[in-house]
Amino acid sequence: MEVLLAKGLLNPLFLLLLFLAFNYYCNCLDTITPKQPIKDGDVLVSQGANLALGFFSPGNSTKRYVGIWYHKVSEQTVVWVANRDSPLNDKSGVLFINTQGILVLNGKNQSTSSPIWSTKVSVPSNTTTMAKLLDTGNFVLVQNDYSQKVLWESFDYPTDTMLPFMKLGLNRKTGLNRSMSAWKSPVDPGTGTCSYSIDPNGYPQLFLYKEGKTLWRTGSWTGQKWSGVPEMSSDYIFNVSFVNNASEISVMYGLTDNSVFSKMMLDEMGFVRWSTWQNNDKRWIEFWYAPKDICDDYERCGANSNCDPYSADKFECTCLPGFEPRSPRDWYLRDGSGGCDRKNGASSICRSGEGFVMLARLKVPSTSKARVDMNLSLKSCNEKCLRDCSCTAYASANESTGGGCMTWHGDLLDTRTYAHAGQDLYIRVDKAELAKYSKNDSLGKTWKLTILIVSSALVLLLTVFFIYWIMMRKRHGSLIERSRDRRLSFSIESASTYFQNSESIEDLEGSRRSSDLPLFDLSSTLAATDNFSYANKLGEGGFGSVYKGVLQNGMAIAIKRLSKYSGQGIEEFRNEIALIAKLQHRNLVRILGCCIEEEEKMLIYEYLPNKSLDSFIFDETKKSMLGWSKRLEIIYGVARGILYLHRDSRLRIIHRDLKASNVLLDSAMNPKIADFGMARIFGTDQIEANTNRVVGTYGYMSPEYAMEGLFSVKSDVYSFGVLILEIITGRRNSGYYKDSSSLNLVGHVWETWKEGKVMKIVDPLLTAETCSAHEVLRCIQIGLLCVQDYAADRPTMSTVVSMLVNDSTLPSPKQPAFIFRRSSAYNSSDPSTSTGGVNSVNGVTVTMVEPR
Repeated sequence: MEVLLAKGLLNPLFLLLLFLAFNYYCNCLDTITPKQPIKDGDVLVSQGANLALGFFSPGNSTKRYVGIWYHKVSEQTVVWVANRDSPLNDKSGVLFINTQGILVLNGKNQSTSSPIWSTKVSVPSNTTTMAKLLDTGNFVLVQNDYSQKVLWESFDYPTDTMLPFMKLGLNRKTGLNRSMSAWKSPVDPGTGTCSYSIDPNGYPQLFLYKEGKTLWRTGSWTGQKWSGVPEMSSDYIFNVSFVNNASEISVMYGLTDNSVFSKMMLDEMGFVRWSTWQNNDKRWIEFWYAPKDICDDYERCGANSNCDPYSADKFECTCLPGFEPRSPRDWYLRDGSGGCDRKNGASSICRSGEGFVMLARLKVPSTSKARVDMNLSLKSCNEKCLRDCSCTAYASANESTGGGCMTWHGDLLDTRTYAHAGQDLYIRVDKAELAKYSKNDSLGKTWKLTILIVSSALVLLLTVFFIYWIMMRKRHGSLIERSRDRRLSFSIESASTYFQNSESIEDLEGSRRSSDLPLFDLSSTLAATDNFSYANKLGEGGFGSVYKGVLQNGMAIAIKRLSKYSGQGIEEFRNEIALIAKLQHRNLVRILGCCIEEEEKMLIYEYLPNKSLDSFIFDETKKSMLGWSKRLEIIYGVARGILYLHRDSRLRIIHRDLKASNVLLDSAMNPKIADFGMARIFGTDQIEANTNRVVGTYGYMSPEYAMEGLFSVKSDVYSFGVLILEIITGRRNSGYYKDSSSLNLVGHVWETWKEGKVMKIVDPLLTAETCSAHEVLRCIQIGLLCVQDYAADRPTMSTVVSMLVNDSTLPSPKQPAFIFRRSSAYNSSDPSTSTGGVNSVNGVTVTMVEPR
């Protein structure tokens, strides 16, 4: 030491630098120590910079919470909240380790002595602790010694999100039950009414609850996956593990690729959603969610019945073999919730010649009261169940080995059918029922033999034709290819009809040659939609029907199938192919390809699980799912999409049919503009165009287009203005307003605006606590500016977007177009007494029009 001092190596300045370096090394950015707390504004970042911990406010809330979010994801995604039910009212919060070694959250302006939140864990005396954020997203409190023993961890207390390597389930030794619970709303992370947890009774399974009522269940673990999640499997990214022993019951999914960010979230609407972050698209891509269809609803068809969404007679409920409807009347009225009972007159099923009928591809009944013996084979299971007169059904408990014995005693609850997955279930029936099914099996075998013989007889004939077919195919191969080119080329020809810029036409032709739009064959679309089954039908319009499909790789798609008798014809189909394939924006629906084969004409899009905006804002139940912050996001997203069409895309597009039903919502409720069948391309210098064929939807049409056939970018601005007012009020423009002299929403809003009472028409679900009156009034004013009578008075979409994001002073709106008034002699109780001139077109009745 003296030598070092003598050489000047341990002078005070050197010691100070050494101390600071050591202190920095020990007190890393991912750690809280007794001497290094974090306050509001500070952020902990995990060692690999994957996740961060700090204070945040959700949406437009002013409440402050401590949470964990993905650090490398541009869209803030909170995955855990400490003080979810005890928010701070200001930014005075401090998260620190107290003298007892416990992690504590307090506010400097706090009036009570008890902490707002703490880890509430017992720390051994004379032990120092530190809290560290790990790269998995687990926030741990550990002993600050060589043992690094974990005393508390956030993974034991999930909120609404399950991260990779986090467990859900019960620790049998400590009694800790890890479960998920949704937020109350997008701006309130408090414990909501929806929860997701493992039920340890019988043979364990996961249940989804809302307000204490069971919504959906995963089914039991089959050795590879949950029986009610047929899409689930281990792959090159994910692996799932299930533990059921004396110590714990738990499920966990891991990642084999550390570069993937993933989350499973329970939302406030009661859906479990599993998604991954896509850096290219800068958004979360959902690849699985539940519940999906009507048969996922728990006990949809009551006890001792089966729910089949693919049922040919379109009623999904059928009684299990040996059972009949408990209430035939309700069953006739398509209400199967009462379930089924043993058939009247059924003979004994106890050692009287009874047996089992096998049903395939099922989600087996709820296993909460089932009995399991993993040491028995399926054959031994049959014998065991047959000996026990109380045993009503049995199945294999392990799908991967075909072994294990699971038996049911009593009613069979929540059974459903899958198209291409599921287990075999063996139902106990009396000898009469068994004989009936055996007879049907015998008849089936006879028919199979007959078919086999007939088929064999035809093989020789078919062989001859097969050789001929091969020769003809080679001969006409080039003709087929030329025919396919012609089928695609019509899209370019159609576009050129209304496109004036020859250079852009050449661009389109070049893009077609580079195969921008893939062709799907008819067989793949038929397989994806189960031959366009009614169960997969999403909706219907003037063009035809839209179906959900699932490709062989598991990707969900939406297929727009043009009807032979469509009100919209081949021209709109051509137009949509020509346009939407060239458009790429996060607020436009993405087209994946088309199918033009035989007499079928189809467009294939990305599948958006939440369907269209109108199904939410005009539905008294579902509109509550759209708070003000989400509605504002939708307004802004639609505005950005239209701006892209008008100004930022390679082609200048006028949509001409913008409305709530043509705005689709993805899994995160982000808006995507759809349906470009009516759209038109403008040249770069073109201001407006004229048409003799006015198309679109009355109520969203601008006056110059509806009455004179003139359309421009300002036509879309008008439609957007109507859409803003519908989103804010939750009412249709074409609705009836008994509290107003106007016959439509635009007129009603204009009246209340002039009276200074416009907040009265805002959707009652948007309370003062959840929305900013200033933001609402500003959006209404923007909407009224967009629906002004003269096109020149309306702002452009670039101005609209600027007005939405900036707080600049807005101009006063002038009178809107189409201010329809009721005649003064109109009698609300008897419409026939109206003395005003009335014209009815296509079921839309219009009375006196207020002059401009």
